[in-house]
Amino acid sequence: MLDEQLRTQLSTHLERVTQPFELVASLDDGAASRDMQELLQTIAALRSDKIRLRTDGDDARKPSFGLQRTGSAPRLRFAGLPLGHEFSSLVLALLWTGGHPPKVGQDVIEQIQSLDGDRHFEVYMGLSCHNCPDVVQALALMAVLNPGIRTTVIEGGAFQQEVAEREVMAVPTVFLNGQPFASGRMALEEILAKLDTGAAARDAARLSAKAPYDVLIVGGGPAGAAAAVYAARKGIRTGIAAERFGGQVNDTLAIENYISVPATDGPRFAAALQTHTRAYGVDIMDLQRADRLIPAAQPGGLIELQLAHGGRLQARTLILSTGARWRNVNVPGEAEYRNKGVAYCPHCDGPLFKGRRTAVIGGGNSGVEAAIDLAGIVAHVTLVEFAEQLKADAVLVRKLQSLPNVGIHTNAQTTEITGADGKVNGLRYKDRATGAEHLLPLEGVFVQIGLVPNTEWLKGTVELSRFGEIVVDAKGQTNLPGVFAAGDCTTVPYKQIVIAAGDGAKAALSAFEHLIRTPPVAPAPAAREAVAA
Repeated sequence: MLDEQLRTQLSTHLERVTQPFELVASLDDGAASRDMQELLQTIAALRSDKIRLRTDGDDARKPSFGLQRTGSAPRLRFAGLPLGHEFSSLVLALLWTGGHPPKVGQDVIEQIQSLDGDRHFEVYMGLSCHNCPDVVQALALMAVLNPGIRTTVIEGGAFQQEVAEREVMAVPTVFLNGQPFASGRMALEEILAKLDTGAAARDAARLSAKAPYDVLIVGGGPAGAAAAVYAARKGIRTGIAAERFGGQVNDTLAIENYISVPATDGPRFAAALQTHTRAYGVDIMDLQRADRLIPAAQPGGLIELQLAHGGRLQARTLILSTGARWRNVNVPGEAEYRNKGVAYCPHCDGPLFKGRRTAVIGGGNSGVEAAIDLAGIVAHVTLVEFAEQLKADAVLVRKLQSLPNVGIHTNAQTTEITGADGKVNGLRYKDRATGAEHLLPLEGVFVQIGLVPNTEWLKGTVELSRFGEIVVDAKGQTNLPGVFAAGDCTTVPYKQIVIAAGDGAKAALSAFEHLIRTPPVAPAPAAREAVAA
């Protein structure tokens, strides 16, 4: 079940277990149960003095296993084998159950422990989903830390009938006490914010009390992280306010064109960005959505950033690196059937459509790559492209055309995503040459039509292009003194990780130059009191 390298790594991790606990398996006569028993036997044998395996569990989901400290009932359960992207979740669950402290702040631990009431989370995940581990690990930690919380992690491919009955069409999907709770990637803090209604106000007050920064960066993708490192290396007070550290990189499966890194994946790259940034003492404020920018009243004055939850931050210079997001096709049915057959991540959600008919909207590299990936899983893929020909690289197009279960429609305008009983059942498109309307019966639609800059909140403040991109000069300067921008949210061509990182470094150097050439202006007395508060 585990190769020698994984055994060695796991054995090293399990040396950190300090408290005895049990693995209680619920098994049947199937092959999956035999695989689970083999995995659990391997784990128990690696640390037999602390971990005991029992196979007398009676949970209705088989195969599954619970983790429980000796003398207590299991609060964390895995249904199906937690391998693939979820192997790290399994390792962390073993460590936390065995007494190893989690790498989260004490304030977060106390917030989890203070949640009252009984809660049972069920999270459906896929082994190829790189968005799932964040949610799985967050809910697992909550179950370990709070006796009122139970978490069941369910591998969708192993329980397909259950997935169909509960109409789970995207992962991760979370149910709380039997009712839908959330779908998609969520950080631990986001989950807590949904449960703890007073958290937002407390966080707003905490952030508003912070002293002004020399450089404040909005956005934590490659551009924002590079800007933070370059700014902090100058010895100036640097902060990052990011809605999701790593940005869209978190949703990228394979990265093979970042110079000096032959191959990595998005989540690993995003984690490396954060580790490097923290190494320079940058104040990282994650899960913060910017709402409004108030320019400095005069050169050298403070720029204010207002956040969606009411908090505010001040800085002498600001770097905007808010990135971009997947573009919506904006046709009837897209919003209605999102996560009910409409998806944006083929790597995450593709396995849920095994043996079904799907479509991909978009003929660029991302769309063609998505269709190629899906063709190995689903019954049939139809690629629908608005232009007269596919825009992807020729090598990708040739690969797509060679696949037997793929159909390609170019010069085709998607007009509607249809559905019934709460889920997708078809896609309508119009032949742009003849005007003829067509309906494709199918169960899943994957939208892959490019990016939209995350700049709506800046309208009327910073100069934007007709595409919504922030207009910058060669140094990353915007039309506002002291405000710079970098990465996919700007007019700089070619939206690539390496280009965004370079632009972030350039913006930080430009901000530093602005600081040393612009004498600071002390805030008015009222403003100073507000900052101190």
